[in-house]
Order: sequence, then C-alpha cells, then structure tokens
Amino acid sequence: MDKITEALLEALKQGMAEPGEQRLFKSGKLGGLFPSRGGANAEAAAWALRDGLLEMVRSETKGKTVVEWVRLTPRGVNFVHDQESPVQVLRELREEIRTSRDGVPAWLAQVRQELLAAQDRLTEEVRKYLQRLDALAARVDEALKRAEAAAPAVSEGLAQAVPWAADALAYLDRRLAGDAHGRCSLPELFAALRERHAELSLTAFQEGLRRLYDRRLLRLLPFDTPAEPMPEPEHALLDGAAVFYYAAR
Repeated sequence: MDKITEALLEALKQGMAEPGEQRLFKSGKLGGLFPSRGGANAEAAAWALRDGLLEMVRSETKGKTVVEWVRLTPRGVNFVHDQESPVQVLRELREEIRTSRDGVPAWLAQVRQELLAAQDRLTEEVRKYLQRLDALAARVDEALKRAEAAAPAVSEGLAQAVPWAADALAYLDRRLAGDAHGRCSLPELFAALRERHAELSLTAFQEGLRRLYDRRLLRLLPFDTPAEPMPEPEHALLDGAAVFYYAAR
C-alpha cells in the first residue's frame, strides 16, 4: 500500500470512529483528519474530496489560514470496508501462516547442518514455534467462519416487504467494523441506501426501519445531544416521547 492510500485510510477510519464534522487538517493542538497540509496527506485529502469520500461542510478563515470542516460520506465508509475487509485480511493471514509452516522443515534441516551442536535446543524452539502457528491457524479459521457467517439474515418474507433490508444491515455491519459503538445516523443510512435504491422514499425507509426493529435485526437509538441542533430532523423516528436518530446492529 502506498503512502497516499495509507494516509487516506487512516483519515477515513478516524472519521468513522468520530462521527460528525471534523477539521480536514490538523491545526496546532487542534485535531484534524490529516496531520499536515503537505506531501502524501495533501494528495490523500484532495483524493477524498474529489471522489466524494469526504464532503465539505463549511470553512473558516482565521487570518491567512482557511480551516476546512468535512464529514465522512457513505462512499468513504464503503471505501474503508473494501480496502480493509476483515475477511480478506484474515484470508491473507491464513495464507501467510500456511506458507510459513510449509517452509519450516527445509529451514530446520539447514539449521541442523550448520548448528549440529545446538540441535536439541533448536528442535525445541521449532516445536514451540509450530505450536504457536497451529494455534494461530486454528484461531484464524474460527474467525473466518464467524466473519463469513455474519452476513445479515433476512427472511424471504421480510426481503419482499423491505427489499433494501440486507443492504441496510450490511452497511451497519461495516459501520461496526470501524466504530466500537457501530452507531449510524438515520440520514447517513438513508443516503447510503439511496445509492443502490434510488427509488427509496423517506416514508418507506422509516416504515422499513420499524419492521427491522420489530424483528430485532437492528437497534434504534435516541438523539443524545439535546444541547445541539439535530441535523436533518426529518429522518428521525418518533415513538411516543422517544426520538430515534441512530441505528445499530
């Protein structure tokens, strides 16, 4: 992976971990998605804005400095998932383990020839090494099974009633991979779904969310910062006195 892609991924993952508006570049002691305005960081920031991975929200001018504020887009979330899919990483790790283990016998024979006097000690070290590799391989296999089995389970009847249900749950799973809380605002989820389901209306989206909530396939969470204005409040779901603004797996 080149430096520009690395810088871009780090910035997008930070945007997933800390939802909301953030500075595009770090400014003094004030944090930002990119640590500097030059080199690979500058090229990565331009790439993110050009391809719609980040969207410009506002800018502030302080003296000769312009501070840009940006927000992660659904396309940015999908970019991180495509670049760092847990299943793909685990598959690559499993292949590396297999390759390493296959090379151990030849390496051991060469060591025995060169260091015959230390044969017992080396044999014991190799035995422990193989045990660690076998244990790690077993863990990787189990992790792969869990990851591949974690695809959203949507019944045929529910899929007919809510055609976009599987895509919604998959997006929330991707959100969970980059954020320990896995919380996604309803405006963001609606925008992500509209990329594949252009005909989806806000009313149908809200009705479908209630169905998924009733089936316990997702959680609906309230807006928890009353001191701040609610962005795009028309996406919120009302349930008695509760105002749901976030969804999570």
